[in-house]
Amino acid sequence: MPVRIGVIGVGVMGAEHARLLSRVVSGSEVTAVADFDAEQARTVAKAYGARVFDDPLQLIADDRVDAVLIASSDPTHEQFVLACLAAGKPVLCEKPLAADLDGCLRILDAEQEAGRRLVTVGFMRRYDPGYLDIKATVDGGDIGRPLAMHCVHRNAGPGGTPTAMLITGSAVHEIDIARWLLRDEIDTVTVHRPRASARSGGTQDPLFLVFSSAEGVLIDVEVFVTAGYGYEVRCELVAEAGTVLLDSPAPTVRRSAGRRSRDVPADWRPRFAEAYRRELQDWVDGVATGDPVRGASAWDGYAATAVAAAGVRALDSGLPQTVSLLDRPELYR
Repeated sequence: MPVRIGVIGVGVMGAEHARLLSRVVSGSEVTAVADFDAEQARTVAKAYGARVFDDPLQLIADDRVDAVLIASSDPTHEQFVLACLAAGKPVLCEKPLAADLDGCLRILDAEQEAGRRLVTVGFMRRYDPGYLDIKATVDGGDIGRPLAMHCVHRNAGPGGTPTAMLITGSAVHEIDIARWLLRDEIDTVTVHRPRASARSGGTQDPLFLVFSSAEGVLIDVEVFVTAGYGYEVRCELVAEAGTVLLDSPAPTVRRSAGRRSRDVPADWRPRFAEAYRRELQDWVDGVATGDPVRGASAWDGYAATAVAAAGVRALDSGLPQTVSLLDRPELYR
């Protein structure tokens, strides 16, 4: 029997997840959807033969739903994740795990009380082939101990985004990937404000963030969400005996009229299409075999939120901020 998935939130991201789970990922089917936009919910449900629920909590409680994917608005995540834990159902929650640290802590406590790990957080870059190659290089030890990481995160979007969201909504991916690649926690954050782009619409954009890990690795991140030309993510890890670089992949290079060029994706969907596919397949396989948390855990969601919150404090204060995490993280991993 396929794993029967309920999807809460079927906007751009949730609808793409529903498509992948129905048409690309093996061993799963979307049997239920819920969204505050009833028309959008009906459209997605019709495409995949799913039922529509007006109340997401009823979707979670339904016996014909084995696992739940949450792609609704950020403030709703905590309530729905807690409901999944109360129902004993595996849940894949898009970041953030909760709107604030207190919400993350309540989820950690509820998962502990449930007695088993059920919560996966959607940090899909852990499944991207390029980042996996960096991970294999670092773990293999061929280039020695990591010393520094340089990261770029650029979007083509319009201005007007609240400045804090450059950290909580964009740089949070670099926060998670740095923790994962280095097997190390981030303990301090500094945020610098370059001259704002004229395209930023009042947002302080770009931002330049510097993180320090517990073992002394420095990570710098340029976040530029109104870059205009497209979506681009890069990462270079510098180690004692070499470096490993993740550039922006493109399948083709054109040569014409005296120029060589390659396309830049318009947004995250083409860039990380394979990462999303692998993430969902791994999650479904884990649910089917009783091992539902193979990617980022509730602890990872909490830790990323804690670092991002320190980043927002650093943005507001102009001063370095310390990240404080719960003791004994092994209890939650």
